[in-house]
Amino acid sequence: MTVASKTPLLDRVTTPAQLRQLDPSDLRQLAHELRQETIDAVSVTGGHLGAGLGVVELTTAIHYVFDTPYDRLIWDVGHQAYPHKILTGRRDRIRTLRQGGGLSGFTKRSESEYDPFGAAHSSTSISAGLGMAVASEMQGRKRNVIAVIGDGSMSAGMAYEAMNNAGSMDTRLIVILNDNDMSIAPPVGALSAYLSRSISSSSFRSLRHLAKDFSKILPSGLQRAAQRAEEYARGMISGGTLFEELGFYYVGPIDGHNLDHLLPVLQNLRNSDEPGPVLVHVVTEKGHGYPPAEKSADKYHGVVKFDVATGIQQKSTPKAPSYTSVYAKALIAEAKADDRVVAVNAAMPSGTGLDIFGKAFPDRCFDVAIAEQHAVTFCAGMACEGLKPFATIYSTFLQRGYDQVVHDVAIQSLPVRFAMDRAGLVGADGATHAGSFDIAYLGCLPNFVLMAPSDEAELMHMVATAAAIDDRPSAFRYPRGEGYNVPLPERGTVLEIGKGRIIREGTKVALLSYGTRLQECLKAADDLAAKGLSTTVADARFCKPLDTDLVNRLAREHEVLITIEEGSIGGFGSHVLHHLATVGLLDSGLKIRPMVLPDIFIDHDSPQKQYDLARLNAIHVVETVLQCLGVSQSVAQQ
Repeated sequence: MTVASKTPLLDRVTTPAQLRQLDPSDLRQLAHELRQETIDAVSVTGGHLGAGLGVVELTTAIHYVFDTPYDRLIWDVGHQAYPHKILTGRRDRIRTLRQGGGLSGFTKRSESEYDPFGAAHSSTSISAGLGMAVASEMQGRKRNVIAVIGDGSMSAGMAYEAMNNAGSMDTRLIVILNDNDMSIAPPVGALSAYLSRSISSSSFRSLRHLAKDFSKILPSGLQRAAQRAEEYARGMISGGTLFEELGFYYVGPIDGHNLDHLLPVLQNLRNSDEPGPVLVHVVTEKGHGYPPAEKSADKYHGVVKFDVATGIQQKSTPKAPSYTSVYAKALIAEAKADDRVVAVNAAMPSGTGLDIFGKAFPDRCFDVAIAEQHAVTFCAGMACEGLKPFATIYSTFLQRGYDQVVHDVAIQSLPVRFAMDRAGLVGADGATHAGSFDIAYLGCLPNFVLMAPSDEAELMHMVATAAAIDDRPSAFRYPRGEGYNVPLPERGTVLEIGKGRIIREGTKVALLSYGTRLQECLKAADDLAAKGLSTTVADARFCKPLDTDLVNRLAREHEVLITIEEGSIGGFGSHVLHHLATVGLLDSGLKIRPMVLPDIFIDHDSPQKQYDLARLNAIHVVETVLQCLGVSQSVAQQ
């Protein structure tokens, strides 16, 4: 006797076209099954859970009403999109999420035609959606473009820049604000749902346009008064005045978990020919429908593998403290010693360790929301007045504030300290979150101090060093994950600016490491010593200013010099090569090779496999040395 499926309706739906064949009365059950499938899948893979659970009904309704993939659906940010992936032909692979060769944790154009735009960094959907809508109009296509923006993405300035642009045009664009934190308008209820249905209907919108046309024949003073009266009256019953001022037609708020409310509103908008952008305000609960998530403080925003029945996550016992936690410890130590130390993050307090700092110093910790540009210039303003700001931002997200780093900090030589978490490869989060470029994009800026620790104790020293630098900007990068369990001081020691250190002395080969690949260099040195190749290992500590005395010594006293870094071309190795070329040491017969991340975007996978692909492990260092010497592995092993 076969066991009955727990998801009989979902089993019949592999594409949105099949979903649209269901009776509307079946959708509530389908949404229930979709939520259970999402929970079960993420319990196996880990990943972002809470945001996806909150949009199960919304996902179902959008795909039921609109003709995806012809109609374009953009999720902002992509970790809302796990239920979307299940409904769009990827259910059979959903348990490969964030695994090597499996589905991305975000939307990805190369993965499915139902992902028209890749979204991993937030607040891009309205800009992209407006571009798609304009392109469709220019090409004579009647196509709906729907951008679902939520989970904090509306806090970024880019979203409002896009809305300001869209509001000045007659282009059709539907923006759905997934308000999953707290409502920014009157409470959701039956009256609100009725008003939203009415306001979104073609008859109401046509009546509104008729009223506007009528007002045009009135004297100019009365025209504006009539328009103001209409906006005010509608704002009184529905909210949304801000969005109306930006040029959007506002509908909502709507209960995002009630399909009886969602479907008619979306159908009205689908059937409307009225020009201009519309914003639909949908209120959802992050983690909805899964009690452990609903009760959790972060609504299970991101989880590792967990037991579905209890919600208990299978967290492994760390062997060493994380770099993030060590940074928080170091910054707290500096803040205790100096009341001018303050910290700023962009909507990532727990991810950057500033939740810990904030508990110790709540009045000196600032979360500016998803607004990296503002965060940088905010820090610049504080630095102008004598404070010691630490802009604590993931390396990949600091890219969003690069113009401010250049113009508002570097040119003015303001002592803003940039603490760049998640530098280098980041495992399951993949290319969009890898901190690959910061050495290159900061290393080219005049008067910057640029550091990278080789272990967690060195990170503490670099926090102390940055706190002591008061005449120019500085930055230090550190990776995701655990350190090496080295002894930690109570407080870091200020390092001599621009000075590296020799870790191990040798005569034949020199390995010059910048950052946490130092441990792999030490392993490589052991392997090379076993092959009879005496090897020096050095920790550069600084990319700018470069320790030219150390570089000169390594170049003069060794036959081979290898630089190793977890960053792109144009980084530390380029600085070393530039210096050696300038002083003529490249003409001395020195065999030099820079080891950097390859010139590709490395997909999500386990860290070990990513490092193997990048060729930055000890075995690859050894291979590079032997190739420089013209010695094959087989000969060296004899």
